[in-house]
Amino acid sequence: MVSITDLSFYFGSRPLYKDANLHIKPKDRIGLIGPNGHGKSTLLKILTGDFAPDSGSVSMARDCTIGFLNQDLLSYQSDESIRAVAMKAFERALEVQKGIDEILSKLETHYTDQLIDELGKLQEEFEALDGYTMESRTDEVLEGLGFVTADLAKPLRQFSGGWRMRVMLAKILLAKPNLLLLDEPTNHLDLPSIQWIEEYLQEYEGAIVTVSHDREFLNRLCNTIVEVEGGKLNYYAGNFTYFIEEKELRKEIQKGAFENQQAQIRQTQKFIDTFRAKASKASQVQSRVKALERLDLVEDVSDSNARVNFKFKFSQPSGRQVVELKDISKTFGTNKVLAHTSLALERGQKVALVGANGKGKTTLLRIIAGEESIEGEREIGYNVRESFFAQHQLEALNVDNTVIDELKQAGSGKTEQELRSVLGCFLFTDEDAFKKIKVLSGGEKSRVALAKTLISEANFLMLDEPTNHLDMQSVNILIQALQQYEGTFVVVSHDRHFVSQIANTIWYIEDKLLKQYPGTWDEYLYWQENLRPHPTLAVTKAGKAQDKTQDKGNAKNDAKTDAKPEANADKKKLAILEADIAILEQEADKARNVLGDETLYKDTGRLKAAQQDLFNIEQQLRTKTTQWEALVERMG
Repeated sequence: MVSITDLSFYFGSRPLYKDANLHIKPKDRIGLIGPNGHGKSTLLKILTGDFAPDSGSVSMARDCTIGFLNQDLLSYQSDESIRAVAMKAFERALEVQKGIDEILSKLETHYTDQLIDELGKLQEEFEALDGYTMESRTDEVLEGLGFVTADLAKPLRQFSGGWRMRVMLAKILLAKPNLLLLDEPTNHLDLPSIQWIEEYLQEYEGAIVTVSHDREFLNRLCNTIVEVEGGKLNYYAGNFTYFIEEKELRKEIQKGAFENQQAQIRQTQKFIDTFRAKASKASQVQSRVKALERLDLVEDVSDSNARVNFKFKFSQPSGRQVVELKDISKTFGTNKVLAHTSLALERGQKVALVGANGKGKTTLLRIIAGEESIEGEREIGYNVRESFFAQHQLEALNVDNTVIDELKQAGSGKTEQELRSVLGCFLFTDEDAFKKIKVLSGGEKSRVALAKTLISEANFLMLDEPTNHLDMQSVNILIQALQQYEGTFVVVSHDRHFVSQIANTIWYIEDKLLKQYPGTWDEYLYWQENLRPHPTLAVTKAGKAQDKTQDKGNAKNDAKTDAKPEANADKKKLAILEADIAILEQEADKARNVLGDETLYKDTGRLKAAQQDLFNIEQQLRTKTTQWEALVERMG
């Protein structure tokens, strides 16, 4: 369908591509990956014809149509409704509909057989184009991407850039081009929308090339990974997990070939040096010199999976309780985001706050940080030193500072060399450290602000979407940093791989209340899908659940060293059962407290309902406890 042959493209004097090749077939699902700045988005623009290659060719089938989602669409504005903007995907159907309307208007005053014939042809074409369903299909896609029905008639201009991007994505999907080019399609989507688009694209009839740093998205969607590396397009016939495994194997083979060739070069050079002065060996020496000159050198393997040690240090750790919110409510105009919810966060908890946009995640994080007015009470714990990262923190950077000077103001006490090492992790290398903040892009400013947050002496971090603008290598660095962090943190994120690597507690907002699952992301997903015992589990104190989480962590670590798959599975089940029991015990305590209210006994209906609620919880608790005991006995 599309063929890229011996492509070379230069950005100034720097080659982004040199003799690169790629073939895109119908039904391909290609994930295009590589570090930021290596030409992934440029390749998409070469495919659309926005950029012309310096050499080589791009050829495609005549009937190939392209839909291109790119970050430039963030700035698109219109006074039309979002439904009307998305429906522009049906360009021909809308033209036919306009023609039908015009003829119907004429028929009101001027009835002719010719008009009737024209109307019949247009109506037949309109039906063939599925024109009668285009509005319902548009609504289905927009609502799948997170819009509510009431939003669809609102002007596009009223929405933020991220929501406008969703409208443009809907328009492209509805147009159903032969080739979809998607540049970071999950950047502005929440988890439910990401899951919806994964399912939608899995059934898509055309080919897809997507640039993405979302590993889970690449795993679920792609059947091919193409890595941009060294000006080449390296092809891997599988999803992202396959790519990781296959790349390691290729690196081992390349490393062996490099070392063998280097040994051969050393041996040949030693012969040349030894016999260079002997006339009897002149022809043999010359032959070996020419052989070295003709040698096609094997490159050494570079390690893109950098390891980092941030060496976090606190002047003092926090007290056991980091922050407590009591009976918190928050309203914006007529929109109530939180209603009478409470939480207690304890030292050492690593929390990921997840869920759909619009539920109040960022608002809750700002409340925890003390940056929102509230109804209720916020208590910060003893000796807690806070650091808050959010997109608006970019505005707090001193635009006249250099990058290195901005980090020096974080008060970490690190040397300049240590600070430059940290900057290198966040893609600021060599002279980048001396760039002025004022000349940085939005993404670069975000990385500076994140680096400042991480190197501060704060023992409590609050991070709002910290992986935005980071490539996979930088996300990996951030994961390692947070895994080493000995303090407490709360992270808002839609990056499932990131959350799965750093959190030991999952928070989510439901029915305007904060709920928690005291375990990892994978365990939370398993619980949600298979074991969720009760529809509403409110967060109160973290103590008992946190102890269970620690037990779960120990169980999980033990499982890693167990050679038997059955033992690993049993230990995972045991950890999940312990977390469920902890939650049910909290619910039972709450139900008993309700029954302790003397006024309840004056209302027979309420009393009966409260007794039934306690009975149901205790029955679930007995079942889980019996399962736990049987599993422990089986494990010995």
